[in-house]
Amino acid sequence: MTTSLPAAVGRLIDEFSRLPGIGPKTASRLAFYLLRMPPAQARALSEALRGITEGIVHCARCHNLAESSPCPVCADPGRDAGLVCVVEEPLDVQALERTHEYRGLYHVLHGAISPVDRIGPADLRIGELVSRVRVEPIRELILATNPSLEGDATAMYVERAVRAVNTDLRITRLARGLPMGGDIEYADEQTLARAMKGRSERG
Repeated sequence: MTTSLPAAVGRLIDEFSRLPGIGPKTASRLAFYLLRMPPAQARALSEALRGITEGIVHCARCHNLAESSPCPVCADPGRDAGLVCVVEEPLDVQALERTHEYRGLYHVLHGAISPVDRIGPADLRIGELVSRVRVEPIRELILATNPSLEGDATAMYVERAVRAVNTDLRITRLARGLPMGGDIEYADEQTLARAMKGRSERG
């Protein structure tokens, strides 16, 4: 970063540049926008950033983001513990919860298998899911990965991994009311609800 800028501003621009989809020009615009921001708003943003590093944990059971472990969903005795929905990201949990259609538990993989991005099965929470299948009374696994090449590849890998430890487990996939190549987090509630109702048997 150029030395004509104060060190704190240059450091902020550098940090913004590390974010996905943010180039040097956008990083500079964001930094200078923050400089024009009222001090109280800037402090609120700073506290929010600190909060996600100090106040957020992964649920030890489903690996969703939460303020404590177990998360509210896993701790809810009214949820169906025999039903586990496997999703790629925490935002997918929020999208499915908005449908008010699903009353089971979740398992968050934190990504999808993508050789291009050098993301393999070992980088995801697949091993933890296999462990859950071994010890928990799960009767159905719903594969709710995104309807994309990466999502389908991840679903197939997960299916093989869990079948190796439980051949009797019912495995379903969300119905194809979801568009190919789309992300679950952007789907509307009605589409997700129909997909959940119309899930299909795997294997």
